[in-house]
Amino acid sequence: MHIWVDADACPVAVKEILFRAADRTGIMVTLVANKLLRVPPSPHIRALQVPDGFDVADKEIVQKLQPGDLVITADIPLAAEVIAKDAHALNPRGEMYDKGSIGERLAMRHFMEDLRSSGVALGGPASFSQADRQAFAAALDRFIATSLSG
Repeated sequence: MHIWVDADACPVAVKEILFRAADRTGIMVTLVANKLLRVPPSPHIRALQVPDGFDVADKEIVQKLQPGDLVITADIPLAAEVIAKDAHALNPRGEMYDKGSIGERLAMRHFMEDLRSSGVALGGPASFSQADRQAFAAALDRFIATSLSG
């Protein structure tokens, strides 16, 4: 198993949790972004810089991931592609996307996008909280425990 991180907008707290998990478990974590990222020295952590461009990092992740891998992303279309490739997607707030929920999430995303394009002012997501951090850490631990035991 490999953990891929859609790292351009990933909260620092989530990256720190992933770094500790990589060193604790030996699972490889790769952060993919179109900007240079600093990662701690570890044989289990690496950063992959891709060229600037729309969805370049997402395409790189989808191209490289294998069934059973985990992708950390808040990007719903990327999560849908990950699930279609029999891999797993977890958002930074601790929500695991799955085949049952991703269609609904895509439909809601498109609906909100339509509202925004028609001029309706919508607020953005709430700021990343301590509860979000704890939910992510718990979901990641559950996923790793299940993956390593099965």
